[in-house]
Amino acid sequence: MSISCINFAGMNNPLAKDFSIRFKTALREAGMRVSASSIAHEFNLRYWGSGVSSHAVRNWLMGVSIPKQDKLMVLAQWLQVTPEALLFGAQPPCPADEQFSGKSVNLVDKQLIAQYFKLAPQHRVAVRLMVDALLALGAQQGINSTTA
Repeated sequence: MSISCINFAGMNNPLAKDFSIRFKTALREAGMRVSASSIAHEFNLRYWGSGVSSHAVRNWLMGVSIPKQDKLMVLAQWLQVTPEALLFGAQPPCPADEQFSGKSVNLVDKQLIAQYFKLAPQHRVAVRLMVDALLALGAQQGINSTTA
């Protein structure tokens, strides 16, 4: 039997409670159903070690425990957030932000970004998938997306 989380059963741990809130938010924003069994299944598809049980995931969702570092890293990568954001709520500067440091973001771009954040989580996922598909298509056709 492997230990997949740090259990705070019987303790009132604000770290585990806060983690559960951020974890559920990240799941919703990724378009995932907040269901212990479906999360355990999706997680186990991505994790290289012994999988987690629905019970362990339920404890994460209920704020009873937090995942160990190796599992936290897989969750963060899967949900496209930083491990720090899940664990502490901190959002360090994103490497993608450096990409735009020398570029001017015009009003149309700002409006598009604002509209994106008004979308429901499942629709945000659809937009991200569409952008990924268009970038892949451009790469396949030899189109440089930064100059197009």
